[in-house]
Amino acid sequence: MNLKQSATMAILLALIGLISWELYWRSNGYYPTIEDNDALWAAQRKRVDTPNPNDVIFIGSSRIHFDIQLDKWNLYTGLSSIMLAQPGSSPLPIFQDLVENTEFNGTIIVGVTPGLFFSTTYPEARPWKWAQSKVDYFYKQTYAQKFNHLLSIPLQEQFVFINESEMDDAINLKSLVNKFKIGNRNDSKDPPFFEFSDYTIERNSRMTIKCATDTAFANTIKKVWSVFMLDTTLPPPDKNSTTKFFLEQAKKFEARGGNLILVRCPSSGILRDGEQMGLPRERFWDSLISVGNFKSYHFEDIYETKNLDCPEWSHLSGPDADLFTEVLANLLIEDKALPNLNTN
Repeated sequence: MNLKQSATMAILLALIGLISWELYWRSNGYYPTIEDNDALWAAQRKRVDTPNPNDVIFIGSSRIHFDIQLDKWNLYTGLSSIMLAQPGSSPLPIFQDLVENTEFNGTIIVGVTPGLFFSTTYPEARPWKWAQSKVDYFYKQTYAQKFNHLLSIPLQEQFVFINESEMDDAINLKSLVNKFKIGNRNDSKDPPFFEFSDYTIERNSRMTIKCATDTAFANTIKKVWSVFMLDTTLPPPDKNSTTKFFLEQAKKFEARGGNLILVRCPSSGILRDGEQMGLPRERFWDSLISVGNFKSYHFEDIYETKNLDCPEWSHLSGPDADLFTEVLANLLIEDKALPNLNTN
């Protein structure tokens, strides 16, 4: 066999292996989706540097990320949207970046998940550090990383096996290797945490149909939330410092003409009960609203959303997220809470 034949054979074998690997994972229920990584967040953050007067920025944690559907929002309001919410994180580092390092003076809508919003201002604490890492990546991102991201998007949209997720059901090589039990290496007491959201290039997040309809799967996510709620090693919420920090940044933002809106997205079941016990509305949400006199919308105060049920206690299914987005958009329009819209 000559060199040309060897090369041809190698290419054919590689293609057969690649196609087989792709078909195997598709047969197991996987499908192509965009990875919500640092580069995807940075691409949306970049848009703020050339602000459009019709832009509305969403910040917060995973609830507003799931519960606001950007296509519906853009349709109902006619305003464009930038999603900078970061799951599992405090919105404060990202809010600080927008206030201190940009000239944006449009509308910022802040999703207030009490356990994360009021968690901490300590830079090494996980809720702060995760959000700050996105900001740091944006400023340190190299041209090679930007180019790699642009090249990866078409591949992510077409192939299942291109997956860099660190969730427990990820199928990249690193994750698959880590699933092998060697001695006591994988004897973690934490329950597995599976991906339950699909993402778009605009960072729209939507609960997977599996999570919305498969009770057994949703229960695996509930187990994760239960571990967090029962974790006695976590520090108590730091209401005073987080409120002070937010008010200082809000004052700067509003002084330059910025429009600030706070939204409390739905939760349900045991998680909602736990929030009501540990972070009662009167002491946290109501207190924040009263000292800042912000435009605010709490799901409990809205007839159409107060009884929405979250399949895994913390996030809305796709259809309910569509409804929540529509209801919120219409309320903001009725209340003339979107200045740019009111001048059109």
